[in-house]
Amino acid sequence: MAAGTPRVFVSHLSGVPVFDPNGDQVGRVRDLVAMLRVGGKPPRLLGMVVEVVSRRRIFLPMTRVTGVESGQVITTGVVNMRRFEQRPTERLVLGEFLDRRVRLVETQEEVTVLDVAIHQLPARRDWEIDKFFVRKGRGGALRRKGEALTVEWSAISGFSLEEHGQGAESLVATFERLRPTDVANAMHHLSPKRRAEVAAALDDDRLADVLEELPGDDQVEILGKLEEDRAADVLEAMDPDDAADLLSELPEADKERLLALMRPDDAADVRRLLSYEERTAGGLMTTEPIILRPDATVADALARVRQQDLSPALAAQVYVCRSPDETPTGKYLGTVHFQRLLRDPPYTLVSSIVDSDLVPLAPDTPLPAVTSYLAAYNMVSVPVVDESGSLLGAVTVDDVLDHLLPEDWRETDFQGEEGITGGR
Repeated sequence: MAAGTPRVFVSHLSGVPVFDPNGDQVGRVRDLVAMLRVGGKPPRLLGMVVEVVSRRRIFLPMTRVTGVESGQVITTGVVNMRRFEQRPTERLVLGEFLDRRVRLVETQEEVTVLDVAIHQLPARRDWEIDKFFVRKGRGGALRRKGEALTVEWSAISGFSLEEHGQGAESLVATFERLRPTDVANAMHHLSPKRRAEVAAALDDDRLADVLEELPGDDQVEILGKLEEDRAADVLEAMDPDDAADLLSELPEADKERLLALMRPDDAADVRRLLSYEERTAGGLMTTEPIILRPDATVADALARVRQQDLSPALAAQVYVCRSPDETPTGKYLGTVHFQRLLRDPPYTLVSSIVDSDLVPLAPDTPLPAVTSYLAAYNMVSVPVVDESGSLLGAVTVDDVLDHLLPEDWRETDFQGEEGITGGR
């Protein structure tokens, strides 16, 4: 970035791809690292936190950044793949600067930081923070109250002290383009205080999606800091099997109190899942597969499959059952796979194309047998049926993988990655 080019606002860098000189993507920007300086000097920008393919976060020094333009970052080919660890003197710009309450030096008026601008010093590779976009009053990025203005670093004070009651609206806005698993990964690397602030700023559905992707310890920590009524709402928004897994980690009294606050239908699904052993088909299954009656048509089935909130594994097939059409259902008749739905006319009854050859699993089927079943028949989801022939739910391949991988797999690197060394 040559001298004289416009400054860059850091909110525009969140999630931006990082490329090497050959055009190969190294990863994506997840944060920037700055160091506060004495004597009123603007903070020096040390580098970027880049998330590589394995979801490991590495440190990319600004001295190795050759370009920040057109929604991308260009770096030299030398990258240190060692995991990033924040040092005591370092500050994360997105994680710790945005939404911070500071004061204007001239008037002592309190303002909220909405964005931060960086620029490269002339004829050098050094970068620094030079301006802040702030809003007067107590409104965050999502509340359009108070005058917004851009000020110099020297015009504000308050970054040297620990901030209490910091909001999270601006940081949450930078997460809008990220998938839940990426938001979860970002939240995992925040401090507990900041993690709680972000959780409070997310809406219930978004927080539910993110919680499903977080390690168990983070889930319990975040849920414990929510008001109980809101915690129950978030649990209702989660997939029943994920909600059951989370509740199983809580003390019995806390679990029962939250279940009592949930809607009766949602609580009943979760209680049913909690009654099964964890590493069995019943403990792994979701109670919300696509269920159709025999007189439904292919068009009806495709309309259900197209629902946006369905996972690909659940959308891969529909289950045909006699009424009622919610678990536990009447008699399970069989499965119709998505490919078959695409081959038959829309008016075809699903009962005429149902696959009844594959034997469903019993709820007490152990995890190794579930895994073997999915592998042997090349399935991504399998029905779970009780002794009376009623459909209880379906086990999807992603739930099986969650239990086959090490417990801390969300916090560790994928195997087989080789990095290019270079000092930080």
